[in-house]
Amino acid sequence: MHISIMTGKLEGLRAISTNTATNPFCVRQNTCGDENNICTKCYSHTMLRSYRKNMQPALQRNSDLLAARLLSSSEIPFIADAFLRVNAHGELINETHLANIVQVAKVNAHCRVALWTKRKDIVNKYFRENPKPDNLVLIFSNSRINNIMAQPPQYFNKTFNNVAEDLFIDQQNCTGQKCRDCMLCYSENNTTTIVEKVKKY
Repeated sequence: MHISIMTGKLEGLRAISTNTATNPFCVRQNTCGDENNICTKCYSHTMLRSYRKNMQPALQRNSDLLAARLLSSSEIPFIADAFLRVNAHGELINETHLANIVQVAKVNAHCRVALWTKRKDIVNKYFRENPKPDNLVLIFSNSRINNIMAQPPQYFNKTFNNVAEDLFIDQQNCTGQKCRDCMLCYSENNTTTIVEKVKKY
């Protein structure tokens, strides 16, 4: 399993990601033509088509590994970090993918594993029948721009929302800092609604 060392906003964190460019859900959302869908402005698609093309093989290996079968405990990596990001690139592929991330959280109970996803369908189906580890933070990534979702869906801890730079300014709480200097998404706190301005790539 490839664990990426992140840069930019995510500098100082590591992440388990998959290949956005081959995920049918991501491709469909990215090409839907709806300008109010944040996926049409996806940084990952932009990066993986251009200056980060060389990342695709490692991310594809993760896609293939995580979505194909349930991994044994011995195949799950030990994470020597306090926090881990899931889906810095990519999205949940299927229920097996989610089950393997749950295994990562279980094996690494000392680490807060934060997973961003739009796939409520996969999350709902899985957690109706399986317990959610206490150290797994589920963040619902709202696809609609300028439509802040305050209440997290069932099983989710927080919502992540995108807005135009000049709108909802007083509610923007994820703009202008690196994650490691904020940690609002990763730490235990009372903030359940994260709002970021739409970035231009």
